[in-house]
Amino acid sequence: MIEKFKVKINYEVYDVLWKKKVSNKHVYLRLKDKNLLEISSNKYFSKLEAVDLINRQKDWIVNRRDVFLRKEKNKDSYLLYGKRYPLENKEQKDLDILYKEKAKELIPKLVDEFANKMSLYPTSIKYRKNKRTWGSCNYKNGLNFNILLTQFPLEVIEYVVIHELAHIKHKNHSKAFWNLVYKYCNDYKQREKLLKSFL
Repeated sequence: MIEKFKVKINYEVYDVLWKKKVSNKHVYLRLKDKNLLEISSNKYFSKLEAVDLINRQKDWIVNRRDVFLRKEKNKDSYLLYGKRYPLENKEQKDLDILYKEKAKELIPKLVDEFANKMSLYPTSIKYRKNKRTWGSCNYKNGLNFNILLTQFPLEVIEYVVIHELAHIKHKNHSKAFWNLVYKYCNDYKQREKLLKSFL
């Protein structure tokens, strides 16, 4: 069963596509396009509850819409080290090759620099294009870095390198882990914020 209605958030009108399924145990809210919201729920979820959910998630919706608008505006350009360049007929595969080359050029130097400062040495360094993570450290202390990190300014890439090196000593996000990150990157919170808001 599908219902449609409209809501207004900060002077913007959004179409809401509301899908009700008997099998749904949870309620999901997604922004499918800059002005299209989708709610997935069970058949007992009321319209009043749906509107309440949207109102409670206003800030998240506005932020997600900004991401859509930025992507739309920047679709003819690409980022490298925090600067934007015109695409000039570059295809995504060409960009991926460029990002991988730049990652292999820059990241080992940063790993060497901070590994020596922190006295924490990885067993290997690998590069991938990931959707969910910017870096990871496995149980053998091998580090993996997302090639798309090279889109960010240098201070963000440095932060991710320090973060992953710290995982060699602490395989969690405990207080001791964050204290270690802070020791070598005392403005890590600002850099993390930049990492989350830049793209």
